[in-house]
Amino acid sequence: MTKQRRSFTPEFKREAADLVLKQNYSYIEASRSLGIGESALRRWVDQIQKEHKGVTPQNKALTPEQQKIQELEARIARLEREKSILKRLLRS
Repeated sequence: MTKQRRSFTPEFKREAADLVLKQNYSYIEASRSLGIGESALRRWVDQIQKEHKGVTPQNKALTPEQQKIQELEARIARLEREKSILKRLLRS
């Protein structure tokens, strides 16, 4: 029997990280109270700290600002693809 991997919303991850960052819980206390792995919580806290410094993550962003940046970057990429398709069609 395989163990099913749990997934968490960005909101949950932010709130979990806030226990450590804003409410001064230890990683162990916060992870036990939420029933999550300590290493996952450490990754989320690290990601939040990097996002607050302006680093856009490769994976799904947790902060609303970085989520918006990722959405806009995806839109730019889509528009660039459409533009290159149109250029190829006009050259034909």
